Amino acid sequence: MTAGRSLRAEEPPVPSARIDKVTAQASLAAAFPESTVLGERLVELGLSIAVAESCTGGLLGAALTAVPGSSRYMRGGIIAYSDAVKVELLGVGEELLGRLGAVSAEVAAAMAGSVAGRLKADLGLAITGVAGPGAEGTSKPVGLIYVAGCLGARVEVVELRERGDREANRAAAVNAALRLGSTLVAAGGPAAPPVAGR
Repeated sequence: MTAGRSLRAEEPPVPSARIDKVTAQASLAAAFPESTVLGERLVELGLSIAVAESCTGGLLGAALTAVPGSSRYMRGGIIAYSDAVKVELLGVGEELLGRLGAVSAEVAAAMAGSVAGRLKADLGLAITGVAGPGAEGTSKPVGLIYVAGCLGARVEVVELRERGDREANRAAAVNAALRLGSTLVAAGGPAAPPVAGR
């Protein structure tokens, strides 16, 4: 060993790490431009948002929070990947899950309404579906995804039948959720009082 030589592992320069982080954030925001559009509209109207995600595993929340200043409207999110979490954290009925399955319009609507209520947000968005490549124990086809939005008393659900690979299907679901959110906010304006029991 040479005297005075440091044995510490070389670390990447901090500025480089920061640049990588900023680039990743910018790339995510660029991949989902509707997140900026929705965010601007939420700020204009003084509304907040919360998300519940299954097959997208947090991608919707990541797209929303990639926008600088999103803390002004983003309340939070729940990744309810398993049915148990849908029941325990979102309050989705076990009977509903047993009868229709997690990949259904009714479960998506329940997730959206529940996450808005539980996280005290004006707008709730939810995604549940089969992203692929396999169906993983469900009889529902790969690419079947339900996106739901809840703003006050108004609840809307969009059905997608995607034919891409796993990542393409997840991205399509996020884009659909962001568009639905923008549509609800544009049509509804300031949120109506929450529905009793939501």
